[in-house]
Amino acid sequence: MDAPQTATAKPHLPDAQTVTQVTHWTDNLFSFRVTRPRSLRFRSGEFVMIGLLGDNGKPLLRAYSIASPAWDEELEFYSIKVPDGPLTSRLQHIQPGDEIILRPKPVGTLVHDALLPGKRIWFLATGTGLAPFASLMREPETYEKYEQVIMMHTCRTVAELEYGRRLVESLKDDPLIGELVGDKLLYYPTTTREDFHHTGRVTDNLTSGKVFADLGLPAMNPAEDRAMVCGSLAFNIDVKKILEDFGLKEGANSDPQQFVVEKAFVGDGI
Repeated sequence: MDAPQTATAKPHLPDAQTVTQVTHWTDNLFSFRVTRPRSLRFRSGEFVMIGLLGDNGKPLLRAYSIASPAWDEELEFYSIKVPDGPLTSRLQHIQPGDEIILRPKPVGTLVHDALLPGKRIWFLATGTGLAPFASLMREPETYEKYEQVIMMHTCRTVAELEYGRRLVESLKDDPLIGELVGDKLLYYPTTTREDFHHTGRVTDNLTSGKVFADLGLPAMNPAEDRAMVCGSLAFNIDVKKILEDFGLKEGANSDPQQFVVEKAFVGDGI
């Protein structure tokens, strides 16, 4: 992993924000931070449209979950690199001081308002689907509302887990939310193509009951458990069925229930 690069500059294009930091975690994963529009208010877990100007001079935008919490003075994003992707083939080369386009209209379903009160909340993610949970794990409301917070994250390799691992490790010492987090957060990272202390897909570890046994938790039930899901379309569909088999019902901002799925997740081909 490269050391973070930092810089500051003033944006001057419409809807432009300035890149302040870029960190390349692997050959296909990077995170970056940008200045935050003064007018931007969002709920942790929401996404915005960001991008660059295309070759035709028109904005090339994609939906990106905000990986930083609502209280952060800057905005953080976590992205894959697609060599021939229309946006990420260029976005991966941004440097501190560069500008990106950011439409300050946050939306999304991975918010606390879309869930009924519960005892435990499960964050279920693959790859860069971790991004909204990077925000929610740093959100004080998460720990005020739930007795336990379980972060299940699956990647192909150990290196691809590093962004999430470092974030989780930093939380207990965080001056703002460290005391709130305490021992409430249970982190369950797994790999699918490399040996690790936990392996296997989120779906398999849920259906087999392995994650419950490993963490000493009861199987999910609609009275106590709430869940948020963010990954590929196939992952979202598979996990939705598993949660429904546990008796949980899908909710929305307008109809809070026991789990929610982010349908605008940015995946392959961007």
